[in-house]
Amino acid sequence: MSDTIFITGASGKLGRAVIDHLLADQNVSPARLIVGSRSPDKLSDLVEKGVTVRKADFDDTDGLSEAFAGADTVLIVSTDALDGAGTRLRQHRNAVAAAKAGGVKRIAYTSLPRPDSSKVSFAPDHLQTEEAIKATGLLYLLFRNCWYQENLFMSLPTALASGQWYTSAGDGKTSFVARDDIAAAIAAALANPPAASKTYTMTGTEALDHKAVAELVASVTGKPLEVVNLTDEQLAGGMKAAGVPEPIIPTLVSFDAATRAGDLSDVTTDVEDLSGRTSKSLKTFIEQNKAALGG
Repeated sequence: MSDTIFITGASGKLGRAVIDHLLADQNVSPARLIVGSRSPDKLSDLVEKGVTVRKADFDDTDGLSEAFAGADTVLIVSTDALDGAGTRLRQHRNAVAAAKAGGVKRIAYTSLPRPDSSKVSFAPDHLQTEEAIKATGLLYLLFRNCWYQENLFMSLPTALASGQWYTSAGDGKTSFVARDDIAAAIAAALANPPAASKTYTMTGTEALDHKAVAELVASVTGKPLEVVNLTDEQLAGGMKAAGVPEPIIPTLVSFDAATRAGDLSDVTTDVEDLSGRTSKSLKTFIEQNKAALGG
């Protein structure tokens, strides 16, 4: 393949990992890569490797069109603008429109599982972005990424410190997957894209409920961890009392509501099929990050 690939969010964790896998695992020539960031000065090491680096600001549609010029495939890494004011969806639509205007042939996008029904508060952003992509008439690759194993850093350190893990997820299960495994799979799909448009559901190899995860964490760390089941309202109240900023509490609670509803429980082989490698298990992740998790 000789198509030129553009990666947005190149200075972010997922975007940079995709770039690294394109260069190292997929042996994509640096000359085929264009990467974008709001802070291109942070990517000087890629320039030294021969990668083209451009400024890419999702709030600047005209600038994005110029940045995307010459790219055959653009990976739009979803932004983290969760301000409740519609900023994220506007930014995504800007990127989609700019890709179309810039003459891109294929749009790839990082979404989430079941965007049409998920209880995750920002699922509608993903659904409407997917719809905007399909409306362009261009080829597309949709990567519906399940919960990163790294997301456990948001809750487990505090839970292990107290010995109690507060949740409203009930017996709902989550298919945790390593961010790097997703990045490797995305890189493979970008380097060797299918002829037609395709949607992938990017998950781990098993789905576990909070109790199973707690037992796994306890076995690795040697620290007891009790799962305390609450209602959504009780969980929100506890977060408020703990000093969690109120604007983000509904989003955090929606994660547990989505888990309870089974929105994050899908298990597919898409990640391993694309990457050609064995995915990291949750146990291995916990073992490797025992100290950081508080074990």
